[in-house]
Amino acid sequence: MLVNKDNINDLAWQKMNNLIPAIIQHAATGAILMQGYMNQASLAATLATGKATFYSRSKQALWVKGETSGNFLNVQQVLTDCDNDSLLIACLPMGPSCHLGTESCFPEQKLTQQNFLSELEQVIASRKNDKPEDSYTAHLFSRGTIKIAQKVGEEGVEVALAAVAETKEDLLGECADLFYHTLVLLADQDIDLNEVMAVLQQRHNK
Repeated sequence: MLVNKDNINDLAWQKMNNLIPAIIQHAATGAILMQGYMNQASLAATLATGKATFYSRSKQALWVKGETSGNFLNVQQVLTDCDNDSLLIACLPMGPSCHLGTESCFPEQKLTQQNFLSELEQVIASRKNDKPEDSYTAHLFSRGTIKIAQKVGEEGVEVALAAVAETKEDLLGECADLFYHTLVLLADQDIDLNEVMAVLQQRHNK
């Protein structure tokens, strides 16, 4: 169930002394970032502010993730499971989610290769404001849309040529180049990879 301010009371608060575990998931990559607990007040605050807010069992008080570090968790969606006694919250983090400075409190988890594409998208977006001399990606952004689009076209031709006249390894390398430069072009146009995935899903469902 999609959780909103109107159905908070429908959750199974009575099962765990008015607390429900909340799993925080990266909205773009699917990585599990952390787990905390919420009561009705912290969940209401989360929905109202868009910042993940938890209930501290040790301090017995609400706390906003990032209120001291600046590493807020910007909430995209809140779901409850089939028993209404746990939460899955999709967030876009503004920095490391773990107090130890790691991206996740579960740093040993392995992202799938599909999820790595989303992770790469985040890295590319972070390069938009870097100095061109410090980053190839920043250099591409500095050249503007026409040059980036031209690069995507060149890489597309190289993929086709590799498919018909070169080795599998050459084709893999050219495909990687094409995917990377396409992500740069999408970032240049302020288009999320999820928007492209949505188009593919719509076509698949027809």
